[in-house]
This record gives sequence, structure tokens and C-alpha cells, in this order.
Amino acid sequence: MAIQLTPAARDRMQDFLKKDPAALGVRFGIKRTGCSGFGYTVDLAEAIVENDRVFDQDGLRLVVDAKALPFVDGTEIDFQRAGLNATFVFRNPNATGACGCGESFTVAADI
Repeated sequence: MAIQLTPAARDRMQDFLKKDPAALGVRFGIKRTGCSGFGYTVDLAEAIVENDRVFDQDGLRLVVDAKALPFVDGTEIDFQRAGLNATFVFRNPNATGACGCGESFTVAADI
């Protein structure tokens, strides 16, 4: 099981971590939202708890709750700029659909 970061995503996350030296890493997860079911979350990890899975990629600690892992396992996280916009882009092999606006996704019912 793994989450992959592109160099651009890793660099952006490291920029966030530099602004908060107390953070233990970056927390990646999901929440129920939108018209398709789940949305991605990316926040600073203030703590690492028992059910967390920690991935290290080139010195960056990525923290994922074990309950979210089946929904995001294998995801590649990228960071892209287009004009004045900048955003994380998620390539999730578990997603079976997405809403029209791209804010949420669905997964197979048996995960």
C-alpha cells in the first residue's frame, strides 16, 4: 500500500511544513462531501495516532488514517499551476466516478 507524490506535490507540501515547524508531516485523507460522495483533504499533521499509516517520500512524512487508506491506496498526488490557479491533483485508481465539478469522487461499494 502506498501513496505517491510527484516532485511538484512534495515541494509544495514541504513549503507548507516550513511555515509550521511543529507539524509532524502532511495528513492526506478523505471526507464525505459533494455530489459524488468523498472529497480529498490535505492538512498539516499535528499528531500521529495509533491508526495512522505513515509514508515517507524523500524525507516528507505523509500521514493517512487507516480507515481512509482503502479509498486512496495507490493514489498519485501532483501539484499543478495553470495561470493564476494552483491546486493538488489526485490520480486515484480506486475512484470509479467523479462529479462534474471535480470536487468529489465515488468508489466501488465493496471497499
